[in-house]
Amino acid sequence: MKNYDELVRKVKMRTNPESISERRLFGEHYENEFKIQAPTLILEYIKRAMDGVGEDYTRKSKEAGEAVKNHLKACLSDVDYEYQGSVMTNTHIRGNSDIDLLVISDLFYFSDRAGVNSLLSSSLERLMLESYQLINLKSAQESTSYQGNYLADLKRNRIESENKLTKEYSECDISKPKAIRLKNKNLHRDVDVVIACWYKTIQAIKENDKKLRNIQIYDKHENEIGRIESPFVGIARINSKDISVNGRLKKMIRFLKNLKVDSGSEIDLNSFDINAICYNIDTNNYNSKKYFELVVVLVDEFYRLTSNESYRNSLKSVDGSEYIFYGKPNKVKALRELNEELIGVFGDFKFVNNLNYSI
Repeated sequence: MKNYDELVRKVKMRTNPESISERRLFGEHYENEFKIQAPTLILEYIKRAMDGVGEDYTRKSKEAGEAVKNHLKACLSDVDYEYQGSVMTNTHIRGNSDIDLLVISDLFYFSDRAGVNSLLSSSLERLMLESYQLINLKSAQESTSYQGNYLADLKRNRIESENKLTKEYSECDISKPKAIRLKNKNLHRDVDVVIACWYKTIQAIKENDKKLRNIQIYDKHENEIGRIESPFVGIARINSKDISVNGRLKKMIRFLKNLKVDSGSEIDLNSFDINAICYNIDTNNYNSKKYFELVVVLVDEFYRLTSNESYRNSLKSVDGSEYIFYGKPNKVKALRELNEELIGVFGDFKFVNNLNYSI
């Protein structure tokens, strides 16, 4: 049996590091309702691990990002500012979570030109397009290539950001190739500033929607841009599906993140992986479940992932861009390690509550 008194203490410290009154954080009726819903320590741990961080803490993380943005506006032009990461889906599990601020050049973009040309050359596919989509695609097809030096533009954005932020923040690490990390001491938050450029997918071009765009991150050591990433698609999909199940998706994500941290082991699964595991679960399996029943849903899913190689290898990231476990033995090992932690909590849960759930 795990020490749930200690686990409850740890999760409370993570989600409420300043020990602010829970009545203030979550509302005046929270404490009484919490005791009714979670009368035992193990249920309290499960519920706290699923509930996540109070709004005050999340707001401070976003305020720290906005402060950095306002400083950069004084020295940068022709850039867009966006956020990525778990704070934007409210699946972070630490009250003092850092936030990623993307500084994206608006002078140029890359796109799937070959895909656009192929689509427009097909009479059948053109017939399936709305008129505004056709206009957007033709505009992209007819646009001329950028005449500037895109790497010089990105390098300049990085250098000017470093110069500005090292003046504004006493703790500012500019040594990392892909991010500037700084600490806002007033708000007690870290901010990662990431220089990037846009990559427009066919869907993003058709809809002219920034939320459908991808990015490529600039590496100052290599003076090059990296692989195509789609953080906004993942954020939008998680937020949308979570609304459809009344918050249950994010509860499962937070629970697994807390379970990983509380394991005391270096389990090689990150937010990207855990998001995919939970997002992939059929909503019909949990859209009406109580919070503690979500543990059973996760046990069933992990059993399927660990025992069925074909199913495991088919699991893709939330944005559909890559496989999570296929060809990655280290990730499979980590999956089994987290599964052991999950089964441990599930076994204790069954024992304490005299339940007859089977795996």
